[in-house]
Amino acid sequence: MKNWSEAYRPKALFEVIGQENAIEKLENYIKNFPSKKKAVILNGPPGTGKTTLAHVIAREREYEVYELNASDLRNKSSLNEKLKPVLEQKPLFESGKIILADEVDGISGVDRGGVTELVSLIEDSEYPIICTANDAWSSKLSPLRKKCEIIEMKEISPADVKKVLNIILKKEKVAVSADVVNRIAIKSNGDLRSAINDLESASKLGSSEVIEIDARNKQTDIFKTMRYIFQDKATEEMLSAFDQVDMSLDDIILWIEENIPKVYSGADLARAYQRLAEADIFKGRIYHQQYWRFLVYENALLSYGIAEAKGKKEKGGFYKYSKPERILKMWLNNQKHAKRKSIAEKFSSATHVGQKRILREWNEIKNILKSPLVQKQLKLENEEVEYILKGC
Repeated sequence: MKNWSEAYRPKALFEVIGQENAIEKLENYIKNFPSKKKAVILNGPPGTGKTTLAHVIAREREYEVYELNASDLRNKSSLNEKLKPVLEQKPLFESGKIILADEVDGISGVDRGGVTELVSLIEDSEYPIICTANDAWSSKLSPLRKKCEIIEMKEISPADVKKVLNIILKKEKVAVSADVVNRIAIKSNGDLRSAINDLESASKLGSSEVIEIDARNKQTDIFKTMRYIFQDKATEEMLSAFDQVDMSLDDIILWIEENIPKVYSGADLARAYQRLAEADIFKGRIYHQQYWRFLVYENALLSYGIAEAKGKKEKGGFYKYSKPERILKMWLNNQKHAKRKSIAEKFSSATHVGQKRILREWNEIKNILKSPLVQKQLKLENEEVEYILKGC
């Protein structure tokens, strides 16, 4: 017997929950193929229905699906062996064909030819190619992105997850307490497949009091979160955008400040900077007055506030986000002082002069350190010698 996540996998587009925008874009791509972009990437976290959506849209159009997984995509020779014959063969029974390249994150990079070969096959394909990825913005997929339309799959809201879970319980004619259903929906973090698996487990335990539901541990990198805030429509769900980012709000402020001008302009840019300034005011009050309850306002301004500054609209296209210059300068400065300190330690050990004095009189001592003989006696590393010769 199939488990619930398989048994209740959507069979029609109206059963796909919370992905209306993605459905519309994918339907337009299939309808207009071949268009400007000959392939698409369904991009989003696990459990959001990427593979399911590809199969459902093929079923509704009575298209044949040829599916490739990560192992089939690993390098050039594997792709040639698996995909090339499929692209050359007409569909046997159905009216058309869709090629599904699942989990392209697992494809080998340029060094083993996987990405390059897939791009080449896309250019020659007479059939729509749908790729799926958990992170389409990975650097190794850069050549692939240029040939594909990126269609974002959203994390499914707790309300929609709960709706699906209750439908399943009704069809299965089993009872699980409303409290457990709520906890599963909230802690799924938008992963519907995992939520259904948790529900099935809960239904078999009987006593709801002993059920412990752990939150899905899904950390999100700062680049993906910035794309979400800067480019997606502003929604209340954005208030939790930073929950899975392993970074303090202080560092997040620097990332937001650095990258706002890459996406926003004009009045939108002014509003975004105003929200950023207000977040910084709350940050100051938190540190100076220990008003930690203001964290909720700082977070709201940095997430929903920045997103709403562009209005309730999406911003398409690709933007190259970057690490904050201030962080880079601080890092370079720390690296600079780290080398000076390591040299001072070696000089102090050899001369029995205190490190503090050496660092205080560095401008005079660095002239002594330029001697190759001294460098050899102190056993300086190549980077330390280079640092001294640069006059630092």
